Amino acid sequence: MGERIKISRTTVNRKSQFNDFQFNQEMAPVLSEQIQSIRDRAWSVYRQLPFPSTSDEAWRRTDIRLLKKSDLRLFDKSNEKLPFDKLPDRLCESLTDEVKGSQIILSPEGVTYKIDPELSGKGVIFKDLERAASEDTSLLAEIFNQVVRPEDGKFAALASALSNQGIFLYVPKGVHVHQPLHSIIWAPGKNLAHLSHIIIWIDENASATFIHESASPTEVDQQSMHAGVVEVKVARGANLKFVELQSWGEHVWNFTHERAQVADDGKIDWIFGAMGSHLTKNFSDLDLIGPGANGRMSGFYFTDGVQHLDHDTQQNHYAPNTTSDLLFKGALRDYSRSVWQGMIYVAPGAQKTDGYQANRNLMLSPNSRADSIPGLEILADDVRCTHGATVSKIDPDQSFYLSSRGIPQKEAEKLIVEGFFERIMQRIPFERVRNRFHAAIEEKLG
Repeated sequence: MGERIKISRTTVNRKSQFNDFQFNQEMAPVLSEQIQSIRDRAWSVYRQLPFPSTSDEAWRRTDIRLLKKSDLRLFDKSNEKLPFDKLPDRLCESLTDEVKGSQIILSPEGVTYKIDPELSGKGVIFKDLERAASEDTSLLAEIFNQVVRPEDGKFAALASALSNQGIFLYVPKGVHVHQPLHSIIWAPGKNLAHLSHIIIWIDENASATFIHESASPTEVDQQSMHAGVVEVKVARGANLKFVELQSWGEHVWNFTHERAQVADDGKIDWIFGAMGSHLTKNFSDLDLIGPGANGRMSGFYFTDGVQHLDHDTQQNHYAPNTTSDLLFKGALRDYSRSVWQGMIYVAPGAQKTDGYQANRNLMLSPNSRADSIPGLEILADDVRCTHGATVSKIDPDQSFYLSSRGIPQKEAEKLIVEGFFERIMQRIPFERVRNRFHAAIEEKLG
């Protein structure tokens, strides 16, 4: 396999051009001593790293200078007395047909559990991060900040050091969790910074399906922020279906660093759905570290207004006979903008690699903009890697065909948009998740 080389997007060593957040370690919950020492190191890294700027290649198309960092404060559930919007009932509904699925809800009101008792009998751990840090300290410490490192970026270090909410999922060796697991982060409030840390570990020859949602209402003329870390470890022969839904309010600035490591003959099916936020900068890495590892990444986004969504993806083939397949599709309206920058990296010795990536964008307004930057870096000679990107408008022939059959213009546009997303929808394993996306499309289309 040869030496594994890390593809880095960290910022250059320069002084920050902007004011810092008014955060400190005393504002974050204190976890167990072993975990806290790891967080202390992340805080040290955070203080050393500069804020990203458009002079950094990874941030060249995403400007965050209008984020009012000095106005933001960490949410403290022990001190907050403000009335918060309640979690909508629709978010609590099961997203699968399985009625026995387990669910964790993280909100200003605390943590709500609905756990199938069979899980604990099998040794499965599915808990909020604070509880896991006190009850499963040693196991959590084995993976905490081992997949996503604080050095990966300023916001990765911030969330690692001060996260005030999170989830830990561990599935032991040989255990198959047939019922889907579901977690929700509900983050209402004005001028608040919500920091999350999601950790998933599917041990050898185990399997699970996990759906995670992040959502909030829109606070008019306000700013809030979410910074999050997602660490995923899929061990030898394990299988994970992981669905992420993002519907932040239109005032939220969202920054996430996510990475999945897949070992020998492991498999991950990773699906992203992004509908919300004012601005999103998302780093998503797929590291195939063992022979036979397989990863599929599917992304769906729909922007309107002045939304700005920036997805930066990496498919890293570090071992031979690995396969990756990425498809991101987005529709854009009004003055919104999307950025997708993707890279397939094939390490020396990673022969028989099969890598594919594609980004397709549908422009629904002359003022919207989509930037697509696919890339390949291949250091092995027996591989098959392909990539592509398209930016297009609605085909007038399709519109004419539908209107000639008496279909009103708005309905015709809806049908065309739904048809554009159909290939992504086919990758989503649950009808109710697909229905959630279809409802979001209708809402975006007015």
